[in-house]
Amino acid sequence: MFPNSSTPNPEWSGEPAAPAEVHTGSELREPADEGTGLPAPSRAGGRHRVVAPSRFSLILVAIVAGSGLFVGGFTLGAHVATTPGTPADQETRFGPFWDVYSLIQSKYAGSPRPSQDQLVQAAINGMMQSLKDPWSYYQGPADFANSLLDVGGQAQGIGVVIQLQPVDPASSTSCTKIGGGCELAISSPVPGSPAEAAGIQPGDVIAFVDGKSLDGMTVDQATALIKGPKGTPVTLGIDRNGTSIQVKIVRNVYDRPEVVSRTLANGAVAYIDISGVNDPAWQQFHDALAKAVAAGQKSIVLDLRGNLGGYVQDAVHMASQFIGSGTIVYQQNAGGSQEEITADPNGLAVDPSVHLVVLVDGNTASAAEIVAGALQSRGRAELIGSKTYGKGVVQEWLPLANNFGGIHLTVARWLTPDKVWIQGQGLQPNIAVSSDGARAGTDPVLDAGLKQLGFAPEPTPSASPGATAGPSAAPSTNPSPTAAPSAAPSPSPS
Repeated sequence: MFPNSSTPNPEWSGEPAAPAEVHTGSELREPADEGTGLPAPSRAGGRHRVVAPSRFSLILVAIVAGSGLFVGGFTLGAHVATTPGTPADQETRFGPFWDVYSLIQSKYAGSPRPSQDQLVQAAINGMMQSLKDPWSYYQGPADFANSLLDVGGQAQGIGVVIQLQPVDPASSTSCTKIGGGCELAISSPVPGSPAEAAGIQPGDVIAFVDGKSLDGMTVDQATALIKGPKGTPVTLGIDRNGTSIQVKIVRNVYDRPEVVSRTLANGAVAYIDISGVNDPAWQQFHDALAKAVAAGQKSIVLDLRGNLGGYVQDAVHMASQFIGSGTIVYQQNAGGSQEEITADPNGLAVDPSVHLVVLVDGNTASAAEIVAGALQSRGRAELIGSKTYGKGVVQEWLPLANNFGGIHLTVARWLTPDKVWIQGQGLQPNIAVSSDGARAGTDPVLDAGLKQLGFAPEPTPSASPGATAGPSAAPSTNPSPTAAPSAAPSPSPS
């Protein structure tokens, strides 16, 4: 995920930072293990494995952004640590490093003088930056622990999905700030969140936060006002259909649903929206799909918009529910050898009489692209929406000893079943549908999906299904500079 002084290998060059999404509360993931600051035994594929914090790794296809983690396919594996210290055959090469380290410690007269730990962390950071890979980077102890905690199913805040949009639905204004013909609208409250309990509705427009006008602010600046710790209140000044109201909400920790499902077209269509690719998402998806199959529903809409990814094995589990056998994904290591990962047996909806469409956008990334790519290339589903993000590399997350944080290191790439590497290219939809200018509470991409299945669009959708409460794109500590643009006003979890 970041740089080295040697010339970078172009085939491992990374994408920019992940899609831009914002949280109005820090994500809470796996509970931290006391004494280490790291998560308790991590989960992969539904199985629990206990690993010593300084000797484990997370191997993933992931994007990181904001305060959240974009997991795009990762597995747990033991980290085989080498013996600490300078190897005997490398002493000459490392001599200059130790000379500089000692000279700074003994002779540097500037102020402030860096501590020994700061010097070591700076050296590690420099090595990672020399890779010139936006997915390979170093994080200090607090940031690395937070990244690990971000893999989970809870969030802290008020729980709304927001988007910046023109005040005039017919306007072609490109909105970058609130005001001047642009407004901050709520796409939906997160189910079970404080916002939902307070009566926040899709389409509400936020004009004030704690009495402060949002005019002239960016979405990030407005989000910073809405954020806050558990137990603290925030008052939103809302414009609801021309009526000004104030809603007081107490921020809290809430379970963030990884999967939201419902029936459409008078019960004929099962709609399943997946916001992440992890163990909770896999279990919730399996339950939702089993319920749909048991109900005899033969048309399914799988919504992967805004899904920034997760564990590779969970992506394989999900795709396998529709693909009975054969290749789901290839993984290629740095040496060029490829591993074929095949479908799990006994998928719930492998019968070809079950018709499937998959909704995608520029924020569909990593492990979510593994799912979408497998379903598309195996001819099991058509993709509807806009081009996906395009992240085809796999990272290994390695905690460092002595509470020095950890590194994210690109270790492999993944390819679709027809051996296409999507890095920087993304997956092209079979049916391109733009969401540009879509209003909060409307969804042209879902409408196109229903039409493809032979059903009329939903007359009055209760919320924008493409808006998800999943992880954000890339952490502020991530050296990758810019976020990939969304195809439409980007719904941002708050």
